[in-house]
Amino acid sequence: MNYQPPQNHLQDRVILVTGAGQGIGKTAALAFATQGATVILLGRKVKKLEAVYDAIVAAGGPLPLIFPMNLEKAGEEDFKGLAEGIYQQLGRLDGILHNASRFDNLSPLEIQTTEQFTGMLQTNLIAPFALTKACLPLLKRAPDASVIITSTTAAHHPTAYWGMHAISNSAAETLVRIWAQELETFPNMRINAVIPGPVQCPQRKLSHPGELHANLPKPEAIMPLYLYLMGHDSAGISGQTFEAQKPAQ
Repeated sequence: MNYQPPQNHLQDRVILVTGAGQGIGKTAALAFATQGATVILLGRKVKKLEAVYDAIVAAGGPLPLIFPMNLEKAGEEDFKGLAEGIYQQLGRLDGILHNASRFDNLSPLEIQTTEQFTGMLQTNLIAPFALTKACLPLLKRAPDASVIITSTTAAHHPTAYWGMHAISNSAAETLVRIWAQELETFPNMRINAVIPGPVQCPQRKLSHPGELHANLPKPEAIMPLYLYLMGHDSAGISGQTFEAQKPAQ
């Protein structure tokens, strides 16, 4: 996408980014902050979140917030507490980027364990559901709210050996479509999924170890799509899955 966002088109918005410590989540958090958003950085490792915090401040963006959380171990009360904390500290929430993801390895289903299935289902599907649900009262009050779930090519076009990672993300895309229909009475809200395609990020190194990583596009290359979906220019577009690097037809 060649979208060029208007300057500061996310000014005064509050956006929560999960998996914000590295890869696409980190890049998106920086991009949102550059466009004027106050970003809430959520992730497991505080040091990585602090590095993103420092980068945003150094670039002159609004002061972000850090919220450490292990999504794989979080329950409904944890998500309710996060939503309440956002309300108490900031008074609003205008968007969520669900970018945290668990990927273990490429392997046949017959050798994947129940623990792997449970862990990936929790991180890739249940957490985005529960976190969005907890934040719905805030999102419904926002004048223009957007929820984005980062998916994967293997979920949209299932192939062998991707196991529960693909299955959980495929279910997340179904969640997007269902929730978009249920939220039709709230025209200020939208929810969509994005498939980044091959980019330089830690998960790509795990899933494609033989690939020459440096030859892949950097995450910045796909930020126009994320900025478009998070901003007002995408108002009315909901329930869709976008492939960031889909070849032109």
